[in-house]
Amino acid sequence: MIQYFAENMWQLWAIVAILCLILELSSGDFFIMCFSIGSFISMLAALLGGNITVQVITFAVASALCLLFVRPLALKYLHKPKNDRPSNAEAIIGREGRVSERIEANGFGRVAIDGDDWKSCTTGDKAIEKDSRVRVTAMESIILTVEPLEEGNATEE
Repeated sequence: MIQYFAENMWQLWAIVAILCLILELSSGDFFIMCFSIGSFISMLAALLGGNITVQVITFAVASALCLLFVRPLALKYLHKPKNDRPSNAEAIIGREGRVSERIEANGFGRVAIDGDDWKSCTTGDKAIEKDSRVRVTAMESIILTVEPLEEGNATEE
């Protein structure tokens, strides 16, 4: 049995490579992927007849080189910087919605955006009528600050 494993180490390296890819799916930071690449290269070394020492050294060197060179490139081109990705709350700023309940001047109302109804206030001291189109300019906690899109929607109080 030991002789079988010694002769078929490429299968072990293939299993390790697949397991590392599966683990990478849960993390997404391209760290474990480097070990998968190292395992794949060690599998090739095993298929070419390298002994266990050559395979382990190949795995270590390939994984280290991948961590140093492949991972930074993958992160650069496949992940946007986190500063550029707005969170759920920040993503709503700049969106347009419809007033579902009149927004009082210096008071509150409600705005519907993508099926969600948000408590809202206005940027100016003019009320915004129901069914008017508005744009979100800011968000504090769960209250949106909006401005009317068309000038005819705001009325002075």
